[in-house]
Amino acid sequence: MSGKRILIVEDEPSLAEVVSLYLKRAGFQVQAVSDGRQAMVILEKQIPDFVIMDIMLPEVDGLSLTRWLRDRSDVPIIMVTARREEVDRIAGLEMGADDYVVKPFSPQELVSRVRAVLRRVGRDQSGAESDRALSFESIQIDPLTRVVLVNKSEIELTAKEFDMLYLLARHPKQVFTRDQLLERVWGGAEYIDPGTVTVHVRRLREKIESDPSKPEKLLTVWGVGYKFEP
Repeated sequence: MSGKRILIVEDEPSLAEVVSLYLKRAGFQVQAVSDGRQAMVILEKQIPDFVIMDIMLPEVDGLSLTRWLRDRSDVPIIMVTARREEVDRIAGLEMGADDYVVKPFSPQELVSRVRAVLRRVGRDQSGAESDRALSFESIQIDPLTRVVLVNKSEIELTAKEFDMLYLLARHPKQVFTRDQLLERVWGGAEYIDPGTVTVHVRRLREKIESDPSKPEKLLTVWGVGYKFEP
């Protein structure tokens, strides 16, 4: 894990300096920029191993930058925000962020969150789940190519959307609680808001259901969790 390249996008010089110091002490290679436009220039040349970005940025804000980056890469992202409203946290997760921290925060906690996300990503890439393809009446899922077909048309999923769908589809009719999904898809619930699961379920329904308001495949089991109905 040490030696991973991290890009910090933060317009508060003192905060960027402190975070950089803690990450360097933890063994990471760190580069910091102060606005979203600068970050785009760097990211177009080379994607780092991790990105930490503020939501409120000059030139290009953090949400727009996350959306732009997600079109190009599944690099892990932690968003930093001074906003405590739930809607802002959910917006960051919907754009594709893996985690978020609210200012003021402990730099050491941020380092721990970076490590936790990297561990989850490492487990995802290790292929711990079976790699068998799944085929149902209207949906096909291939874990090797990570291609999903709905009514024979390919749909685009983020890495976590695919992981969640594949997990549920591999265990049809089995009910998973939110904590179980956090553990299996994100690698643990220690730093992840349980609302992350709700956000991803909603986004999946928009992509795989003919009527997301009346889901037939990805069902809610009230008071328990979610299941895939083949």
